[in-house]
Amino acid sequence: MNLSVTRNMKFNSKIMGLAFLAAALLLFKTQSLAQPDSRNIKTGLVIPDESYSDQPYIVKTNDGAWLCVLTTGQSHEGESGQHVISQRSLDQGKTWIDKVDVEPSRGPEASYAVLLKAPSGRIFVFYNHNTDNTRAVKGDNPPYRDGLVKRVDSQGYFVFKYSDDHGKSWSPGRITIPVRNFDIDRKNPYQGKIQYFWNVGRAFAFEKSAYVPIHKVGGFGEGFFTTSEGALLQSPDLLSVPDPAKAQWLTLPDGEVGLRTPAQGGGPIAEEQNLVVLSDGTFFCVYRTIDGHPAYTYSRDKGHSWEPPQYMRYADGRLMKHPRAANFVWKCENGKYLYWFHNHGGVFIRNHPNRRNIAYEDRNPAWVSGGIEVDSPKGKIIQWTQPEVLLYDDDPLIRMSYPDLVEDRGNYYITETQKDIARVHHIDPKLLNGLWAQFENKKKAEGILMSWPGQGQKSSRTVPAPLLPDFVKRDPARMDGGGMMLTNGFSIDITFNLKDLAGAPVLLDARDSTGKGWFVGINDKKALEITLNDGRVQSAWSCDVDILKPGKDHYASIILDGGPRIISFVVDGILNDGGHTRQFGWGRFNPNLKSVAGAKELKISPKGPGLVSKVSIYARALTISEAIANYRAQQKK
Repeated sequence: MNLSVTRNMKFNSKIMGLAFLAAALLLFKTQSLAQPDSRNIKTGLVIPDESYSDQPYIVKTNDGAWLCVLTTGQSHEGESGQHVISQRSLDQGKTWIDKVDVEPSRGPEASYAVLLKAPSGRIFVFYNHNTDNTRAVKGDNPPYRDGLVKRVDSQGYFVFKYSDDHGKSWSPGRITIPVRNFDIDRKNPYQGKIQYFWNVGRAFAFEKSAYVPIHKVGGFGEGFFTTSEGALLQSPDLLSVPDPAKAQWLTLPDGEVGLRTPAQGGGPIAEEQNLVVLSDGTFFCVYRTIDGHPAYTYSRDKGHSWEPPQYMRYADGRLMKHPRAANFVWKCENGKYLYWFHNHGGVFIRNHPNRRNIAYEDRNPAWVSGGIEVDSPKGKIIQWTQPEVLLYDDDPLIRMSYPDLVEDRGNYYITETQKDIARVHHIDPKLLNGLWAQFENKKKAEGILMSWPGQGQKSSRTVPAPLLPDFVKRDPARMDGGGMMLTNGFSIDITFNLKDLAGAPVLLDARDSTGKGWFVGINDKKALEITLNDGRVQSAWSCDVDILKPGKDHYASIILDGGPRIISFVVDGILNDGGHTRQFGWGRFNPNLKSVAGAKELKISPKGPGLVSKVSIYARALTISEAIANYRAQQKK
């Protein structure tokens, strides 16, 4: 053999060995210094309550405090003793002081408070109040015995109090807001003499007027609220009149019908309307349905009329999925937007025979999308990015909801509740900035553990298997020798072209002779699938069906996120959401999966008609925004 060739082979081998050694040391350091995942809600700061805890909403007062209102009580949601409290924090939610009962627990139910700060610094708190102490209202039979509903926190009067000392105390008397009856009110069992309603939407001010959303209810029955629609209360002088009891109020929109679901195929539920004001004065409103998708609409005349409602879509035109859960929109100080939702649903909720009830489920994790204003023929609209996991709990049945956003000194904080504990969470600004940059970013993500083909690998399809992080390990601090869950992750980017999707070709294989390890291949549904096996448990998840095409170059990112234990597929720059074939595009892998350590070698396209041209492996979970940028970086070459 030529001496120079031999030297080059030895040199390349040495370089490869050093590269893998450096990657292994980096991985060891990453695992050794692993910190708790700040997206896990248990890492948040607890907001004190009595037991039940709902709608932890915050405004910043003029004396520098955070003022939080909370619906709380000693028992479960909707039971007697439910009332509204407020408290203040001077250290971004670390500690709380000045706890005040806005309404006492011994009085009639007071519920679902929202805040609004006037330019003067005066603060208003709006909420439901069962002023008449009604102990039952008429509902459907079944499900309610004798047709009497004894949960009475979603009827009565919409009222408010105010504070001139930054929330340390509240006005002694509550003030009732007159709410105009719509058709939905006149068709309830009391013809509107008793109004069914509640509110979770944040109040806002625009051009000297105060606006407060309200959600009208037509009746109680299966799924609790049987029909619902949105309205908007406007006061042109609340923010300036010396005596708030003398403020004027209008109920919008004009006419007899509120904000409902889309006319074509929409269901009877349209509730929990949330609004923001765009830079040109357009009102944007989003709300939940039981149709498997959230609804939205725009008003170009300050809420008097609204464009025909539609279902929310990403900027690329795909429908967003969402169950019967709060979905919130916020306008940030930088003029951009954030949208909280849960990223599943579709026809699997819309067509379910028990959709009124099952649509309440699966609020974990919470996802967030970024919004950017763009021009349209009618005015400004919002274009929405593909989403990221924002918050999660290890228990998949935990249901977090009713969030609020606080910006303070350049930091972002989100509040949320799972109805027992309310918390404040500091949000990594990199995650949000990545969302807002998603439409333009074409930069390859850093931190690649292994790249193929690399130096000296042009013809080899067997390379040293990368050392991937563990998901579970023994906890040395435990006397019982038990384990601890790690929040590690890894990601695989793969470029491939398949002449034939049949025959279940294997594209990447790092399994040993016992089956331990991992592999990526095409399953019997002709979808890309990853399988993980530690010799004890096995997990698998695939991309959406019908997106891979024979003879086409595809670029896929397979993301294993060890925090929420979620597998996501981003194929050709699109985060898979299940489409019309499954409710969830993302899936959970087994929390007991210890590791994916298997063979010492990784085989690339070892058999079948598949052709893999590039592979990049990261010893961490890429964000969805990074995966999309990786696809774009590949496309521009």
